[in-house]
Amino acid sequence: MSSPDLNLLITLDVLLAEGNVARAAQRLRLSPSAMSRALARLRETTGDPLLVRAGRGFVPTPRALEMRERVSQLVQDTEAVLRPAETPNLKQLVRTFVLRTSDGFVENFGPELIARVGEEAPGVRLHFVQKLDNKDSVLLRDGTVDLETGVVRNTLGPEVRVQALFSDRFIGVVRAGHTLSQGEITPARYSAGRHIYVSRRGDEKGPMDEALSSLGLEREIVTIVNGFSTALALARASDLIASVPERHTGNLRAGMHSFPLPVPTPPFTISLLWHPRMHADQAHRWLRSLVQDICAATR
Repeated sequence: MSSPDLNLLITLDVLLAEGNVARAAQRLRLSPSAMSRALARLRETTGDPLLVRAGRGFVPTPRALEMRERVSQLVQDTEAVLRPAETPNLKQLVRTFVLRTSDGFVENFGPELIARVGEEAPGVRLHFVQKLDNKDSVLLRDGTVDLETGVVRNTLGPEVRVQALFSDRFIGVVRAGHTLSQGEITPARYSAGRHIYVSRRGDEKGPMDEALSSLGLEREIVTIVNGFSTALALARASDLIASVPERHTGNLRAGMHSFPLPVPTPPFTISLLWHPRMHADQAHRWLRSLVQDICAATR
């Protein structure tokens, strides 16, 4: 048994609404002969005359009367499915978004983001999860994570959408009153201090150590931690020196002394990442725009 031509639904809807073959043809911009052929196909498909002559006009059959409201609703539902999604009513939106973020992002940008979401869409909840060593795109692809922030890596799937948020750089941070809070900070003076090294993979040295080594200097790394917030907490309560991203840790460094590193380290770009299947989702697009606005405004 062949499948029915679903395009006939639109013709049937107009025929039943107009109750007149000529007016239906005009509305559908069909010739009288094309309209007659369409009606013949509908009669064959449904097994019912649908419209029969009564004097100079037509009257619907009982089957046509029975179908009229249902057919109209089917056409309306189909048109709704196929038209572009409307902008959601944010005040009525109820949804949880999962954001996998780089270290320090929530502490620095989270308060403003949560406040804006609460103001614009009070039914939306943000679930922040910290990015650890897993930096591939599997969680974005399978829908476990809606949005991600961080440095784009080679392990990222080629299909993932990327939007640059801001450029960041590493700076040095010590407690207020530390000896490095006064005077010029030279490479020798910096390397003579006791340092905290941040590494989620357990590395013992990084680009800073390579830069110092090229000058014939070596710093003493007293402890290794897996997050910048931990490094700053230790530096705030001791004479240890932390090296952290500037933009990512603005709020966490309040009351501490920050300074440019005495040797050059390359800047890096923090980006927003999402899977293409969410690209056209209107609520997702609103959240992406919100994250971009807050990152651009927070200096």
